[in-house]
Amino acid sequence: MNKTIIKLALATSLALSASTALGADKLLLKTPIAFSTSLPGLGSPIPRVAEQLNLMSGGTLKMKVYEPGKLVKPFEILGAVSSGAINSGYTTAGYWAGKIPASPLFSAVPFGPEAGEYMAWLYYGNGMELYQGMYDQAGYNVHVLPCAIIAPETSGWFSKEINSKDDLKGLKMRFFGLGGKVMQKLGVAISLLPGGEIFPALEKGAIDATEFSMPAIDKRLGFHKVVKYNYFPGWHQQATVFELLVNKDVWNEMSGQHKALTENACKASMTDSLAEGEAIQFEAMQENIDKNGVHIMQWSDEMLALFKTTWDEVAVEEAANDAYFKTVLDDLTEFRDGYKLWKENAFLPRK
Repeated sequence: MNKTIIKLALATSLALSASTALGADKLLLKTPIAFSTSLPGLGSPIPRVAEQLNLMSGGTLKMKVYEPGKLVKPFEILGAVSSGAINSGYTTAGYWAGKIPASPLFSAVPFGPEAGEYMAWLYYGNGMELYQGMYDQAGYNVHVLPCAIIAPETSGWFSKEINSKDDLKGLKMRFFGLGGKVMQKLGVAISLLPGGEIFPALEKGAIDATEFSMPAIDKRLGFHKVVKYNYFPGWHQQATVFELLVNKDVWNEMSGQHKALTENACKASMTDSLAEGEAIQFEAMQENIDKNGVHIMQWSDEMLALFKTTWDEVAVEEAANDAYFKTVLDDLTEFRDGYKLWKENAFLPRK
């Protein structure tokens, strides 16, 4: 047989083999999300992750994003991913507090780390090992990746000024995570509602006040139409982490390339989401002042001290009630104690 023909046959065979291998390695991540993609910084990062996965993989790794409730309800994502009903989901760990007491520590911590410090602990401290370990020891068949992070939130929208502990007592308020336990301890009746349910609850008087996210995000949900006192700083969430959950069986079967692409797309999203959030808040705040009649309020030193001492009490109680919560909190606290030397010497004071 002519050598040229042999070479062509061999090249064709190799091309077909490569094509077959690529075909077998294709994966579609069906990803229900907890936050609408119309919410910048919360839902907007994950479609960009989907786009990058497709581009970087040459089409062998794709992600289809499902808006909240379209495939799985937001509060059911963890169970659905773990069981294999879906192979991935995008949410935040604090939603699982009722199932896993330590989970809010991987979402947002009152008086806790800002975004840079949080990422430092996650990626270069023990954070990621503890994060995955939390799901493993709780019996959930998921692999977790931090996939977005935002800077401080506002700490609440109220219909009146809040100047003392007495002003909080009896309020019905939507509040997330460990900050909600602080408010509950101060006499506030707490509920955790998905973003899309908050405005109707405010409008109907089912709740008196709410916190949700950053000014540009809260503006999309229309809180300013009902409640006019917006309080800062966001002591309860100085940074908030969002997670991509992948069914662990699916993750283990993924190629090394697909794992690396997913990990690095999420790391890129951490940077991108932080930058997006930081870029758009001041315009929203100015519009609230100029056009929406919103009062931008600062907590008094006395109220911040009250929140801090109450959080310290909550932290002790939560650690006493759950061994893994204590393990994570102790590790995070040790990291922060070391980081404090750098933080207090390196950065300019903000005011």
